[in-house]
Amino acid sequence: MVSVLQNVAIDCADAYELARFWSKVTGRPLDPDDEPGSHETQVMLAEGPVLYFNQVPEPKTVKNRIHLCLRPETSRDEEVERLLALGATLVADRRDPDGSGWAVLADPEGNEFCVLRSAAERAATTP
Repeated sequence: MVSVLQNVAIDCADAYELARFWSKVTGRPLDPDDEPGSHETQVMLAEGPVLYFNQVPEPKTVKNRIHLCLRPETSRDEEVERLLALGATLVADRRDPDGSGWAVLADPEGNEFCVLRSAAERAATTP
C-alpha cells in the first residue's frame, strides 16, 4: 500500500489573492467554488496534486522548508521577467554565466520558489 499526494498546502494571509497569483503563474484555474474572501482556495493543476492555499493568522517568519521548483515552457530568463511583472520578487540569483543555474523568487507573501532552465535550455547544454 502507498499514499497518493493529494495537494501541496501553502499557509498564507490571503488565500484567494495568493491563489490568484499562482493561477497566473501556472496558467491554471482556481477551483470554481473559490471566491474573494475564501479562507481555503485551490489552483487546479493539469496533472498531479492541486495547490491548496489555507488562510492562517500567523505571518511567515523564516525560509520555507519545502518549496516549488518551476520548469518553464519558455526560457528561464523570460519566465523570471514574467513572474516579476506578476508581483514576484527576486530573492537570489543563482544563474551562472554559462547559462546553468536557477533563480530564487518569492511570491507576494514571501514564499520562496525556484525557476529552473527550460527543457530546451537543458537539452542545448547537455553533452
